[in-house]
Amino acid sequence: MSQIGITHTFALADGREITLETGKLAKQADGSVVVRMGNTMLLATIVSNKDAKEGTDFLPLSVDYQEKFASAGRFPGGFFKREARISDYEILICRLVDRALRPLFPDDYHSDTQVLISLISGDKNTLPDALACLAASAAISVSDIPFNGPVSEVRVGKVDGKLMINPSVEDMAKSTLDMIIAASEKDIMMVEGEMNEISEAEMLEAIKFGHEAIRLEIKAIKELVAKVEAVKGKILKREYCHETNDAELEERVHKALYDKAYAVAKLQNPNKKERSAAFKAVVNEFLISLPDEERKLKESLVKKYYHDVEYDAVRRFVLDERARLDGRKTNQIRPIWSEVGYLPSAHGSAVFTRGETQSLTSVTLGTKLDLQSIDRALYQGQNNFMLHYNFPAFSTGEVKPNRGPGRREIGHGNLAERALRKVLSPENPYTVRIVSDILESNGSSSMATVCAGTLALMDAGVKITKPVSGIAMGLITDDKGKYAILSDILGDEDHLGDMDFKVTGTVDGITACQMDLKVDGLPYEVMAEALQQAKEGRLHILGEMAKTITATREDYKPHAPRIVKMVIPKEFIGAIIGPGGKIIQEMQRETGATIVIEEINGMGHIDIVAVDKDKIDAVLAKIKGIVAQPEVGEVYEGKVKSIMAFGAFVEFMPGKDGLLHISEVGHSRLESMDGVLKEGEKIQVKLIGVDPKTGKFKLSRKVLLPKPETAAN
Repeated sequence: MSQIGITHTFALADGREITLETGKLAKQADGSVVVRMGNTMLLATIVSNKDAKEGTDFLPLSVDYQEKFASAGRFPGGFFKREARISDYEILICRLVDRALRPLFPDDYHSDTQVLISLISGDKNTLPDALACLAASAAISVSDIPFNGPVSEVRVGKVDGKLMINPSVEDMAKSTLDMIIAASEKDIMMVEGEMNEISEAEMLEAIKFGHEAIRLEIKAIKELVAKVEAVKGKILKREYCHETNDAELEERVHKALYDKAYAVAKLQNPNKKERSAAFKAVVNEFLISLPDEERKLKESLVKKYYHDVEYDAVRRFVLDERARLDGRKTNQIRPIWSEVGYLPSAHGSAVFTRGETQSLTSVTLGTKLDLQSIDRALYQGQNNFMLHYNFPAFSTGEVKPNRGPGRREIGHGNLAERALRKVLSPENPYTVRIVSDILESNGSSSMATVCAGTLALMDAGVKITKPVSGIAMGLITDDKGKYAILSDILGDEDHLGDMDFKVTGTVDGITACQMDLKVDGLPYEVMAEALQQAKEGRLHILGEMAKTITATREDYKPHAPRIVKMVIPKEFIGAIIGPGGKIIQEMQRETGATIVIEEINGMGHIDIVAVDKDKIDAVLAKIKGIVAQPEVGEVYEGKVKSIMAFGAFVEFMPGKDGLLHISEVGHSRLESMDGVLKEGEKIQVKLIGVDPKTGKFKLSRKVLLPKPETAAN
């Protein structure tokens, strides 16, 4: 007999139903919920230790999302045939959920906490990523873990001008925008997505539309909790004490250091290192003034309280002075310089520098053989456009081991990739890889990557519809409703501010965005103002980029591969490949070109790739020879392939051999073929017939030779 869980079912505005279930699976976790929509099912669990580790002054939260291949009735690829390291796609979903949940845990809660979300049943037309946060938030809500939620996420699409919540895979293929929105009942928490050059007003409309659906999901979570409490009794959130506080010391630190921190902010030093050193000097001077024993006991608390002092001082300075830490106005962009073609051996390259943030970006052009294979539980396919983002420690003057890209790098690279993919020409014949290496960082290296990526694509000769730029916006607020919107934020302003809002786009609209809010109750009017200010900054940056290059180069670099495409009837594919690949391999060996052939919609599509045009022309000639139909009466230049006692076999067209009988070699009667022709010798022959039964070709050399004169009597 199966265990009966507690379920709650609700309907989206379009009538599709979602079911939340708890108490049936994973009961030893602190909280677990199964979310079902159609045949898609997600299991979310949360476990949090009762106590925090000594010395921990933050929330050690990990969020992991994994799609089980069994959920779609598939075997994982690879030798071991089991799920291994999570993919970049799964990491991106982890980040979406993490960014929604993390701000809602209490600031003083420091227990190791793990959220695991698994796709346990997959419906190929129901995207699971939009349900992951709903599942996680519901699992936390039915647990005793302190949490200032619930929160949820939805996907917003737009098909035929109509906004949709959690569209199907089929609808998403036609959608002009793809946004994931996270929110609590009152406030927007996070936005991420890509768009087909939409306006700021359209984006705001989509966010509002998504928020209404999220409120419906949060209501459902609360109703599930009520059902649980009706069965099991009221859920009491656990008591905890993870911080040691000293109110008297906190007051001392604020009183002694606030004015000094404000004075450092007021210096408006544009140098990041010098400004950081000045802020640190304030607290270090205070620590030195303490007796040795007190300093040893209270140093960590002093630094913690000073962080809050610095936070308050910087915010008050910005709001009162309407100025920035580096001396800029609130809407002013840092100085920009850029250069293209910096790397002589790359197919395209650019350096983009904005203030103290710098990206060195390269473009590599490849063929269909370089396509990225994608093998996920619910999707199999190939990707012809990749952007990889690297953030080495030296870019911020730090020493860290190089362990490969982390979740932050994958997220930033994905944002830039989505921004640029929207302007890539559909006629692009290449597989394109962009690599952004961040060489300096002080604010929004992902947006520098977008700008450098645009410049590098144009330098490589890759066709794009329009240049794209990106900008990061910040926000400083107080509890009295006063606020300042900051364009092109510094690292300090990101760390101390209330919003990080990245917007990318062309002159005509937004192509991608990513927003994280750290403040409750951001009015839509302020968000609209931030979007308008971002547009002004984006257009300014595009103008600065145009000083370096205004359009895609007319031609590719001399050392870049050239691709020529041709289409042939599919019945000739086998003839071009040859037995065991013999003919196509020989063509590649003789010319040095790469030939890629595949059947698409009943036709053979061929890519011929080489750096030299002569090599491509040689392959074209050979392929045209193969697909051409032999005509009786035509004269061909042939190559002797083999010599027999009765004649010679001559390849007169690529892949087509005919018999040159001994009687057709010349006018003189030959007793044998010895010494008459050599293998590999090129001769002219005429096609004189085709055997109607076997289809074999009959050749003659004799008919092309002048007849010998008849001897006189």
